[in-house]
Amino acid sequence: MPPFRRDPTVDTSARRIVPARAALPDAGGWEQQLHRERAAGGLLRQERGSAVVEFVFLSVLLLVPVVYLVLTVGQVQGGSFAVVGAADQAAKVFVDARTPQEADARAREAARLALADFGFAPEQAVVDIACSDECLAPGSTVTVVVRLEVPLPLVPSVAGAYPSAATVDSTSAQIVERFG
Repeated sequence: MPPFRRDPTVDTSARRIVPARAALPDAGGWEQQLHRERAAGGLLRQERGSAVVEFVFLSVLLLVPVVYLVLTVGQVQGGSFAVVGAADQAAKVFVDARTPQEADARAREAARLALADFGFAPEQAVVDIACSDECLAPGSTVTVVVRLEVPLPLVPSVAGAYPSAATVDSTSAQIVERFG
């Protein structure tokens, strides 16, 4: 077996390839042109800084839609939390009132406050209240449905219309106590 021979074009101390000193053929080809440009530093000068421009361009192109998607999903999640809280509180307040008129007003106000806590306007939501029998009769069931049009983030409302990302709703039922 012949002994290991060191390649003269490889500098092992710096672990880099040293260009061969062999002359290129005189035939004019792309290899010779490439060698001349590299020797003159032409290719390196032409591409200097283009990686930063490409990175910024692609970052903006990809990052802006991803950030907007995260904002939209967060808005929908906040809307779903708001309608659950609004329906639950409205049903609890409704069964605790003395008259049906007072119960209706208190339930709608409780739903409005719950929605406002999450940053939603009262005109974006619809509150439906239904009773199984006579409202506030002992043992009857009160059902509250809150439906909310979740607006798109960073899109302004035009003439009271909110561009909607989704519609979320929640239902809550409470039984009027027999002994109250």
